[in-house]
Amino acid sequence: MQHTYTVLGMTCGHCEKAVIQAIKTIDPQAEVKIDRSQNRVDVQSEQPPEAVAAAIQEEGYAVTR
Repeated sequence: MQHTYTVLGMTCGHCEKAVIQAIKTIDPQAEVKIDRSQNRVDVQSEQPPEAVAAAIQEEGYAVTR
């Protein structure tokens, strides 16, 4: 399932890696595309969207869908 999230606070490559790692922790097969300039994270995952959002939030980022 494809989901798009708005993730605030990603300001550098390290932030992107932290978000990707958080998502991959709950779904190692997830495909993640990040557009930092748009605060956009596209995720292809079998996990529920709420679980993906929660994983990103646990890294300290504000998430909306």
